[in-house]
Formats: sequence, C-alpha cells, structure tokens
Amino acid sequence: MPRAAVVGSPVGHSLSPVLHEAAYAVCGLSDWSYVRREVTAADLAEVVASLDASWRGLSLTMPLKEVAFDVAETVTDIARQAGAINTLVRRDDGGWDATNTDVQGILEAVRQVDHGGEATVLGSGATARSAILAMAGLRVERVVLAARNAEAVGALAELAATLGMKATSVSLGRWIDRPSRLVISTLPPSAGPAAAGVIDESRAGSLAGLTLLDVVYADWPTPLARAVTAAHGEVVSGLDMLVHQAAAQFELFTGVGAPVDAMFAAGRAALGSETRS
Repeated sequence: MPRAAVVGSPVGHSLSPVLHEAAYAVCGLSDWSYVRREVTAADLAEVVASLDASWRGLSLTMPLKEVAFDVAETVTDIARQAGAINTLVRRDDGGWDATNTDVQGILEAVRQVDHGGEATVLGSGATARSAILAMAGLRVERVVLAARNAEAVGALAELAATLGMKATSVSLGRWIDRPSRLVISTLPPSAGPAAAGVIDESRAGSLAGLTLLDVVYADWPTPLARAVTAAHGEVVSGLDMLVHQAAAQFELFTGVGAPVDAMFAAGRAALGSETRS
C-alpha cells in the first residue's frame, strides 16, 4: 500500500492529510494513505532511513525544512534558492529527491493578480524567500521588503537581486505608506496584529486595488486580513497557497493530476468557514 505523510513537530494542526486524502478519493487511489508523523529535527535522518519502499513521499513542515538537505540525494535549484525543503519524493533506487512546492503554492495563489510590476513582502523567514522566488516567476520587477530583522532583509534583497529584481526595504510599521498592488504577508500569527495596526481609520477605502495574500490559513480571517478588507482591499487566504503546494506534492508523489477544486472544498470544510473574500 503506497504511503505518504506530513512530518514535523508539531503536526497535529496540519491540514495536509485532509487535502491529500480528498485527492486520493477523487482520483480513485483507494490504496494510498496519508498520515501525520511527529518528527523532530534530531530524528529526521533516522526516521527517513527506517521507511520501507511503500513510503512514496513526505511533506515537511517546521522544524525540518532546513535539516532535510542532509537526507536528500538530489535537491532542486528552487529548493536551494529558497533555503528550504518541504517535499521529499522517493526515487527508484530507494533514495529521496527534494524540492520546495511552497514557491509554486504562492505563485499559483496570486497568479491572476495585476501586480503592476511591484510587490511587497512582509516578513523575513523561509516563507519570505519562497515569496521572493514566486514573485520572480510572476515577472515582478521591484520588491519592497518589510520586516524587523535587518540582517534577514539584507539576505532577501540579495536573493531578489540575483533574480533580476530591484529591492528596497522599509520598517514593518511603514509598509502601508506606499503600498504595492500585491502584498504577500509571510508573518506568523503573533506578528500579524502589528502589521494590521498601521491600517487605521484614516486608511478607509485607500486600499482599493490592493490584493493581500496572508499565508496564515487557520483562525481566518487574520487581523491583517480584516484590516485590509475594511480598507476595501482584496484578500487571499493562506489556504490558497496551501492547496496549490499540496497539489504539486500530490502529483509528485502519485504521478496523477491533482483535483485542485476537490482539495479546496475539503480544506474549506475542515476549517469550517469560507477562507477567501
């Protein structure tokens, strides 16, 4: 029986099993299974080495995205540029190929947005690097980086430059001063309220034409999503990113085209609310 799993610590909250199992059902892959496995960074190599040939793929979440480089036989350029691996795919020789589908998830979530050549990225972690790579894929020419960690922002600016984009930076509290048409928030839930707090009543109606992708999908809408919506901006939830990156994983694991609509429906049902405004 072919098997796959999401691994990390903690993973009890992960929506990935819901999405993959929904895809298996639609595609008639009744013999496939997808589970959660609690795995720490220290245990990853041992766990991966213990998996038999029935294991076809692993979805990696924190804190495994960086240490996974040590267990992969091959790593795609996109994963190396992102500095993070979120997908391990079993090779015919028993080893593992590694890639990053977060980039594709972000790209697909905002592909239809008219960005006008510029985007703002909030945050400076691994997902921000994926966002920079996705913006290059969308032919964005200029990126505005807004975060608290100046050293990390510098590294993001260097990445943007290597991809042919011009990068400027502002403090997290000033991202709203001249907002781009497309804003990608990679901020964790704990930092979202600070970014939302700068959208005060004086901004009412001023964000018409702006689209925010907030990569958070739980406890929706986030404070930032509510603030942007109140100011007449458009909002895309992190579920869009999650589904598209999961769809890419599903195809890599199974070799079957992903039923994206069914995966969206399953995700929305599991969250118990409409997650796109």
